[in-house]
Amino acid sequence: MKKLFAFFAVTGMLMFGAASTILAQEENLETPETTVVETDTTVVDAPVTVETTEAEVEMTIHKQLKTKFIEGGAEFMGVILLTLILGLALSIERIIYLSLATTNTDKLLKKIEEAMKEGGVEAAKEVCRNTRGPVASIFYQGLLRADEGIEIVEKSVVTYGSVQMGQLESGLTWIALFIAIAPMFGFMGTVIGMIEAFDAIQIAGDISPSLVAGCIKVALITTVFGLIVAIILQVFYNYIVSKVDKLVNTMEDTSITLIDILMKYNLKK
Repeated sequence: MKKLFAFFAVTGMLMFGAASTILAQEENLETPETTVVETDTTVVDAPVTVETTEAEVEMTIHKQLKTKFIEGGAEFMGVILLTLILGLALSIERIIYLSLATTNTDKLLKKIEEAMKEGGVEAAKEVCRNTRGPVASIFYQGLLRADEGIEIVEKSVVTYGSVQMGQLESGLTWIALFIAIAPMFGFMGTVIGMIEAFDAIQIAGDISPSLVAGCIKVALITTVFGLIVAIILQVFYNYIVSKVDKLVNTMEDTSITLIDILMKYNLKK
């Protein structure tokens, strides 16, 4: 339930930020038109026009991206934006979850060994209960079956380790899906834009360079933004996969150490 709430919270914040950005950009695009109407009724000196041109040339990359995004059309660009928002929400949720799942295993193993010396298995289980993360959960499951023999403990650790691995990898398939479909939506928008360009040529009965260039430019914008979304999500995906692999390796190494500790103290009794 906490994961679901966190996912919806992150998604809501990203969608609210994206909507505010688009609305602000639309207002900025509408503002120059109002200014032009007002200046037509007044006497304007030539230097003002030069300053406006220089300001347009010096537009930042951020503003240019927003302008191109609006030029791409609401149909496919909206879907691509939604793909980015959902993919980022899942990525951020996974990063937070994996960060909280990271444990200082050396310190945990030291505490478990000290607890085994002083209070036996029950004290070690108490240490695992008070420690968060998948490593402590695996240790606890193994300690629960310490009286049944080392082989049962090993099987329990391996089985529960697979369960924890599945929880760590939860959501990665959806991120991979968004990485795949973002460029597809971009290509689809490009193809549809090209079809519209040829329709316009057919209606006009003549190939006008300005007509064809305008339609093709708008059509290619969807592909560019689809690829940008895929690249961003791919970076997050690779980072999450590396975190999961690191945690899995840690679980495997520390599980072997736990078995050694149990054999060291349990077999003496």
